Amino acid sequence: MSLSSPSSFADRCARADGGITRVQGIEVGHYTDARRPTGCTVVMARAGAVGGVDVRGAAPGTRETDLLHPTNLVEQVHAVMLAGGSAWGLDAATGAVQWLEEHGVGLDVHYARLPLVPAAVLFDLGVGDARIRPDAQAGYAACAAASSAAPAEGNVGAGTGACVGKVFGMARAMKGGIGTASVTVDGVTVGAIIACNALGDVLDPDTAQVVAGARSEDGRQLLDTRRALLRGDAPRPILAGSNTTIGVIATDARITKAQAHRLAVVSHDGLARAINPVHTMSDGDTLFTLGTGASGKTLGMMTLATMAAEATALATLRAVLCARSLTTAEGLHLPAAADIAAP
Repeated sequence: MSLSSPSSFADRCARADGGITRVQGIEVGHYTDARRPTGCTVVMARAGAVGGVDVRGAAPGTRETDLLHPTNLVEQVHAVMLAGGSAWGLDAATGAVQWLEEHGVGLDVHYARLPLVPAAVLFDLGVGDARIRPDAQAGYAACAAASSAAPAEGNVGAGTGACVGKVFGMARAMKGGIGTASVTVDGVTVGAIIACNALGDVLDPDTAQVVAGARSEDGRQLLDTRRALLRGDAPRPILAGSNTTIGVIATDARITKAQAHRLAVVSHDGLARAINPVHTMSDGDTLFTLGTGASGKTLGMMTLATMAAEATALATLRAVLCARSLTTAEGLHLPAAADIAAP
């Protein structure tokens, strides 16, 4: 049976309840490289935001994560950079620092304003020419494009070269992407933006139905990686660190640094609802949190945590629903969720 028609997938992608920019004080900008499928995405909080992070995958590529630990000195950061290009892509954060400094954004360290920009990268080097990856110029361009408008989703920014469902080889994988979602309760909003380049499948978090992931040997149907592994199908050898889902969860609630860290931790519950398998030895799954406090309100952590996990799960789903199929010059074909039948 068909999982869905292409038009219904387009409809589901268009019917957004709102993305991370519904959070007061948050802007998002993408840079998409026209030379090959790669790019970067900046999530900016010009006035500063309390930051947190939680790394669950075993093969992360990150920058400035230690300063976000609740016991360390710095309270606020000014942006988070998400990028393709594996470790090379971390250079995109340098461009963000330059742009923010030029615009007077940063921590006052007496002699200058120092922008603080943590970052995380995903591995998209197998999609097109690996010599092309996001650099400082790309990060600068993403900042210049940032706004509070609803962010583009799918094959843009850090999600441009993302793919999912690689347990049985790249030839049976599908197109990933970047997605965003938000939840509002009592005047407080929690939003997420997720670049999904998972080793595993992506599921609808409400139905647990596989939406995108590893395909059958003929490439025409979704395989369902979890069930395939449990019945004894052997995974293909996987290059360590060649996957990773990265993202930012932001709220305009007033939160402490310890609470920001806890929201990053529980947001991974949203990933676990939408990706299976997740947090593997070949993923570097990393989620950041930003608290702008711009609503002037607080909510109990039970509610905020539930909102954070929900927004993360929905944004992960939208990352593949909004993706489009891709064929590289080298002949790699990555169909989108709308193109493949259900298992």
